[in-house]
Amino acid sequence: MLTAFRWLLRILTALILLSLATAGIGYWFLTRSLPDYNADYTIGGISAPVEIVRNNSDVPHIFGKSDPDVFFALGFAHAQDRLWQMTMLRRTAQGRLSEIFGAKTAKTDELMRRLDIYGLAVKSVAAQDDATKAALEAYARGVNAWINLVNQRAMGRGAPEFFLFSNKIAAWQPADSIAILKLMAVQMSTSLEDEVLRARVSMILPPARVRDILPDDPLKAIAALPDYASLFPKLHKSYAALNVADDPLSPFKPRDFGGASNAWAAAPSRSAAGGSLLANDPHLDFTAPSIWYLARLQLKEGGVIGATIPGVPLVLLGRSKTLGWGLTSSYLDDQDVHIEKVNPDDPQEYLTPDGWKPFETRHSIIRIKDEKPITVTLRWTENGPVLPGSHYDLASVTPPGAVASVSWTVLTGDDTSMTSGMRLMKSHSVHEAIEAGRLFVAPSQNLMLADKNGIAMQMIGKMPRRDAANETQGRMPSPGWKKENRWSGFLPYSANPSFVDPSTGILGNTNNKTVDRPFPLNVTFDWGDTQRIQRWLKLMKDRDVHTRESFIEAQLDTVSFTARSLLPLIAKNLWYQGEAAPAGTPKAMRQKALKMLADWNGEMNEHLPEPLIYAAWMLHLQKRLISDELGPLAADFARPDPVFIERVFRNTDGASAWCDIVQSTAHESCTDIARMSLDDALLWLSQHYGKNIESWRWGDAHQAMQDHPVLGKIPVLRYFVNIRQSTSGGDNTLMRGLTKATGPNPFLNVHGAGYRGVYDFADPDSSVFIISTGESGHPLSRHYDDLGELWRRGEYIPMSLDPALARAAAVGITRLTPAAPAGN
Repeated sequence: MLTAFRWLLRILTALILLSLATAGIGYWFLTRSLPDYNADYTIGGISAPVEIVRNNSDVPHIFGKSDPDVFFALGFAHAQDRLWQMTMLRRTAQGRLSEIFGAKTAKTDELMRRLDIYGLAVKSVAAQDDATKAALEAYARGVNAWINLVNQRAMGRGAPEFFLFSNKIAAWQPADSIAILKLMAVQMSTSLEDEVLRARVSMILPPARVRDILPDDPLKAIAALPDYASLFPKLHKSYAALNVADDPLSPFKPRDFGGASNAWAAAPSRSAAGGSLLANDPHLDFTAPSIWYLARLQLKEGGVIGATIPGVPLVLLGRSKTLGWGLTSSYLDDQDVHIEKVNPDDPQEYLTPDGWKPFETRHSIIRIKDEKPITVTLRWTENGPVLPGSHYDLASVTPPGAVASVSWTVLTGDDTSMTSGMRLMKSHSVHEAIEAGRLFVAPSQNLMLADKNGIAMQMIGKMPRRDAANETQGRMPSPGWKKENRWSGFLPYSANPSFVDPSTGILGNTNNKTVDRPFPLNVTFDWGDTQRIQRWLKLMKDRDVHTRESFIEAQLDTVSFTARSLLPLIAKNLWYQGEAAPAGTPKAMRQKALKMLADWNGEMNEHLPEPLIYAAWMLHLQKRLISDELGPLAADFARPDPVFIERVFRNTDGASAWCDIVQSTAHESCTDIARMSLDDALLWLSQHYGKNIESWRWGDAHQAMQDHPVLGKIPVLRYFVNIRQSTSGGDNTLMRGLTKATGPNPFLNVHGAGYRGVYDFADPDSSVFIISTGESGHPLSRHYDDLGELWRRGEYIPMSLDPALARAAAVGITRLTPAAPAGN
């Protein structure tokens, strides 16, 4: 027995030692891809020595003698820290994810091939000006220089992910950077989904109810659109929810996850210190690492500092010594779906205003890991690429004998958005920056600007020229063979909304309506915000003059105007509950919840239970209001819409009809539905967070879901790569934290301000910024999430152009020395 015990002990000891050795070897291999920030490299592709000084927050400050050398170093730094992320963005744009992820990404690849995003990016290289071409080429050389070093020195394949997936990395090309910029348009444009959804809803609801569930901005009425079924009589009404890409790697997001942002500026007359102020926080999907990467470039025109996207040689959000710029989504309607009639005698032709014409057709091969490749037939019409019915639920709105195509501003081979961004970085004044925006194509943005003397907001991006007689005004798919439904080019830049040095001295945008113009000059019918703007207006009006701190306070504000306005309306007949109900009963919990909400000021604070009660109530209220009328289509409206709910409870145009449950004999009032929904919410909350209502915390449910798109789904690994943080804010607060709205954890914070910046031109080097994770994309780096906790607490880091400050306590200085020419 003793001998057996000894052998078991020896075996166990050996297994433990073997496990430790394996873990140690694995750790050694993984850490090989951590870059040495203090290394010196002799390298080709630059004309003079370059320094990459990483300050104590790991933000690279790049100093070189020429702009191409600086862009080379930016490419080098991006590749050092975010090589996996860059290659994934490129693969997404190319439609080549399935080569390493298999069949699950095949639909995404197919759609990207049909849109031909990468092919159009390749064509767009020639459209850039000479300086931009030089920057793109230098940047690509910098990326490739790091890739070559990784291969030559066996530096852990460049990133840990390459040990699990293919480590074949193609050389970086100028077109790759343009493709990633175009990919942002894919992620942010939602007009196509809106058109299809409006068409589907119009087939099952009367026009008044369509206006309820898909409300226009309440500040302006809109004439009724035709019933979609009347445009295509042979189309059968359908509830069917068809195949939609649902993968973290897919750029095609749900319609309510389109781009959003905040930006505001104050002129010197409204600034306490006498210099212009600008604040900006763009809202995108949370990921680990963040899509944003902070950097400073010392260009010939001067230093610029701000947020870049790995793979793109631009400071997209930031400032120079004399100019600051920020972006918000303009919500321009930049897409139109067309129903194309196919020739019944020749399926290779479609109908145009001039008769039958052949589709432009070619084939594309999608290679799929562990499966046979598939060949996709790509077809284009004069209106744009043909999309299959299996995408965007298009089959449900496409009649027999027809296909759907899409017109989209991003689908052009002469896209000069990169040149526009390059000129913006080098602008010295608001007026120069506005002129730089003239060349921007897509995705359309509101460009918020501030220099030392003034402020401006200019919409950039091409506006489609639509016919005033367009049958659906671009709000639903239209017959593509009719001339009045087609685009006739683009409107001049002068038609884009522009606001320069307003008399009030304050400019702001929260994706709210910016102009009130009739179609077809209206920009869009579907603005992104009707709520945050109300809170912003109050904060701006509360002060005669503003400071950097007051702008930060507004950026971090968590008071929900929506909660303050909806709760008195919804609960007006519920506040008084009569005598206290017996403890432990649903009525007693309801009474307690209503008492807490009555005393609540609408602050969506992570430490409070009231925001969780409110959010759960609104979620269940939306579900009860729409489930009977919409059936399976209700899944597309899971997120509570405050304008819809307000219309219902104010009975706008008879909207209270939504409160009656169609399938029941009794007639339910809105008060009945409000009470039942609150009981539903409290039951759900007690099941998930316990019965002690005072112990509930909004932050426990509203965690920022900053997950690694690939490793974040793998058991065990996900605990090391995903970043979860308790957060304040909500769907409609200025510190926006958009909830998931579906699934077992509907209140996860999945979309918000991955970047925040506040610039003060009274003292430019006192400006501040932050991103939501860290600069490094390497999970074993201490800079993978080091900025995340500061971000969660509402803190910032200095945004200085002072070289001495960058060098003070720097985590490393990388020196690049040009290699001697061959033959010397």
